[in-house]
Amino acid sequence: METRGFLAPETRADTVDAFESMEPAAQTVTKEVAKAMAFDREEYRDRVTEEVVTTARDALFASLLEVHLGSKAEFEQWTAGHGDLAVNLEGNEHVDRRAWHPIPAAEAVAAVTFHEQPDAAVATVQRQAFGRFYRELLDQD
Repeated sequence: METRGFLAPETRADTVDAFESMEPAAQTVTKEVAKAMAFDREEYRDRVTEEVVTTARDALFASLLEVHLGSKAEFEQWTAGHGDLAVNLEGNEHVDRRAWHPIPAAEAVAAVTFHEQPDAAVATVQRQAFGRFYRELLDQD
């Protein structure tokens, strides 16, 4: 089994803290990208909106999520030891490899099947985990 990424919040509070900690990095990345694109001050003000920085923060958070990669058997063994998490598996169950990210605060695990291209599988799980589970956790009052 292989693991990529490092962000694995256990609780909603951990999730909120980690997400909020991404704000300065998202602002810096957005500013540096705008510089590389040679935006002048006016264009920067017009184009680099709060929504742009928020999107950068969302993408940064998702891209750092910890994802496990393994065989179907390794995934099944892992899920057997985490029976309290509902499995949200996308893909064909007959495919031999899995990528997954547990979200304990949502009592779920986001997972995909893949045969080749583990990088694509990791990115897919990260986007699914963020869009389906973390977004909801972050939007709670």
